[in-house]
Parts: sequence; structure tokens; C-alpha cells
Amino acid sequence: MPKRTDIQTIMIIGSGPIVIGQGCEFDYSGVQACKVLRALGYRVVLVNSNPATIMTDPEFADATYVEPLTPEICERIIEAERPDALLPTVGGQTALNLAKALDEAGILARHNVELIGAALPSIELAEDRQQFKDAMTEVGLECPPSKIVGSVDQAISAAEEIGYPTLIRPSYTLGGSGGGVAYDEAELREVVERGLRLSPVNEVLVEMSVLGWKEYELEVMRDVSGNFVVVCSIENLDPMGVHTGDSITVAPAQTLTDKELQRLRNMARIVLDRVGLATGGANVQFAINPADGQVFVIEMNPRVSRSSALASKATGFPIAKIAALVAVGFALDEIPNDITRV
Repeated sequence: MPKRTDIQTIMIIGSGPIVIGQGCEFDYSGVQACKVLRALGYRVVLVNSNPATIMTDPEFADATYVEPLTPEICERIIEAERPDALLPTVGGQTALNLAKALDEAGILARHNVELIGAALPSIELAEDRQQFKDAMTEVGLECPPSKIVGSVDQAISAAEEIGYPTLIRPSYTLGGSGGGVAYDEAELREVVERGLRLSPVNEVLVEMSVLGWKEYELEVMRDVSGNFVVVCSIENLDPMGVHTGDSITVAPAQTLTDKELQRLRNMARIVLDRVGLATGGANVQFAINPADGQVFVIEMNPRVSRSSALASKATGFPIAKIAALVAVGFALDEIPNDITRV
């Protein structure tokens, strides 16, 4: 399937401010996407609030806006530039959240802008903790027992049901911000209050703690034809409880047998099929109990993630570049391998 000719101008949302130690990986993916889309002849409009990035250099986009990443500002840029499509999957969580806000406000529909790279139902399913857990149960995969809550009192009753220690994870935040582990009610109150404040939807997930379990990730890609590839397996040297963004990680995974790796690969494919991600890269995270081998699906990021930069460097597979090509209509089997040239 050749590149799409019904779209000429593509708007890319960058990842915004870079917190020390987090976020610069999305500059890497944004640059790759800008370069490959322009090489294909598309006009690229980039919006990013952070001027201290490579992607905002003049040569990477046809029009660059260093502006606040808000729905109001983005609408004004859309009115001025008239993009045909919006690619939100190379700007991390910031870009996904903004794309969701633009859609909910009716801005994309009003200006006939198509979302490419990820469909909104897929984003919502992957990002909404409860929806994701229900979907995994539906396809026979296990997630840690958990409850979504919107208040401290609800969190306390959920923790009594699940048992301490418990893990608190706010919905729709980047880098696990606002989350934490609570060993008693006093700690739970403190962490939940912070999490509710930081979650844009004022929800947190109270989840069974899997502290000490082994953590693995698979960087995967899928196209609209259903072709599926595991780019790289990644093992976190730090166990569950240390956020992936803060953890030392090794690619490929070191302590999985081939049989265990194939099991995770099959699970990752089931996750992608269920979430419905048909166009681009994703990251699926697993926890494995070292005592008995039980596997929990922890989460799935329906975008080019922080781990994608590591996987790209470790394997030579340019994940963000391929994700951008797949988003504009190419199938994986049509894209030449940059390493082997076939």
C-alpha cells in the first residue's frame, strides 16, 4: 500500500517541557518523524512549547510554532495552517493528552483534521486504567487486582479489599508522576491526595503491589494489515516499584528463556489486537513473579515511548521513523530495513 495521497499537510505535536532526566527521548522521536514525512513530500507543521529541542530547529519542519501546548493555541495554529492530519504519537504523553482534548472539544471535527498514528478509542482504552484492565480480562490476560477511585475514602476501602502494601497510579500522567506505594492508611491518604491533584481526570488506580517482581517490556510495531513485529525485548534491572523511566534497563532481556519470551510476544500481540492499535509503535510492560512465573500485564503505551529511544539505539531499528511511515499508510513489509537495505 503506497503512501496516502489524500493528505498533504501533517501537524506534529511535540512533547513540551523536558524535566531533567525525562522527556528528551521524545525530541529524538519527533525529529525522526519530521525528517521522514518531509522526505515523502508531506508539508510538516510542528508545534512544541520547548525551544531547547532539536525538532524546533528551522530545517526540520515547514512551519514551526514554539507556543504553549493548549487546545486554544493549537486551534489557532490549525486555523492558520489547515493541516489534513494530526500525528500525536511521537510527542509522548503530552501530545496524546492534547490530541484527546482537541478531539473532545470538537476542534478536530470542526476543521476536518484526521488523527493518524492512533485512533482515539485505542488511546482511551490504553490510557484508562479500568478500561484496560477490563479489556485484558476479556481476552484472558491477567492484570494486578485493582480499583479506580476518585476520592481518598474510596481509596481506603479499596486498599482494605486489596491489602497493603498497595500501589497508587494516577491516570493520564507522564513518568508515573503522582504515584507511589502505601504501606498503611496514613501513607495512602498522602499519596492518593497528590495523585488525584496531578491526574487530569482526577482518578487514581489503587492496585495490588507487585514490588520485587521482575519487569520486562516489549517494543512492538503493528500496521493496518495486521503485520506485527517485536523490535526489542527490554529487561529492567530494578524490580517492580522503580519506575521504568528511572530504572536501569538492558536490551535485549537477559534472564528470559526463549519459551518465556515467546509467551510474552504472543501476549503483546493479543494486547495490540484488543486495544486496536493498527498504525505504529507501542510499548507493552509485563511483571513476572520470580517465585512461580505468574505474568501480569502492567500497561501498554499506544505511542512511541521513552523505551523506544533505547530500543532504536540497541537494535538499529528506527522506531519513530517507521511509526511515522506506518501512520501515513505504508505496511511494515513495504518499508526497507535501514540496516540490511532490503
